[in-house]
Amino acid sequence: MEILKQFGVDWPHFIAQLVLFLIVYFVLNRFAFAPLLKVLEERRKRIEEGQLNAEKIKKQLAEAELRYQEILRKANDDAQVMIEELRKSNEAFSQREMEKAVKESAAIVERARHEITSERNRMVDEVKREMVSLVVKTTAQVAGKVLSPEDQKRLSEEASKELAS
Repeated sequence: MEILKQFGVDWPHFIAQLVLFLIVYFVLNRFAFAPLLKVLEERRKRIEEGQLNAEKIKKQLAEAELRYQEILRKANDDAQVMIEELRKSNEAFSQREMEKAVKESAAIVERARHEITSERNRMVDEVKREMVSLVVKTTAQVAGKVLSPEDQKRLSEEASKELAS
């Protein structure tokens, strides 16, 4: 105890200070530290929840990005398929149109040949008739007589046979 006296410890003051310290400690603990610790604990929980929510959102964002990439890939694949189908359809349409044009041109050429042949035959027939008529007239003038209808018919048939061969 002497040591305490050498350091200047006065028991009645020491005990009073200890009682005051304990009273202040209990008052502060009850009215200041406890609510403050409660607020700090709630804040810590909210921060943890925020971090968990941030991780959830991050995970959902990554999943959404994967879905977006998958949808984009599928859309590109579908677009490529559509483009290929359109290209094939266009080629088939072009081919059909080309075949149609070829058929039409062949039909036009065939009609033209037919018309030319018909016209040629008509002209040949007309020339033959003219020739027969000329042969009959020339024969009548050379013979110096009027030919009877039987003579004209006979001369026409002979001239026709000659022109046909």
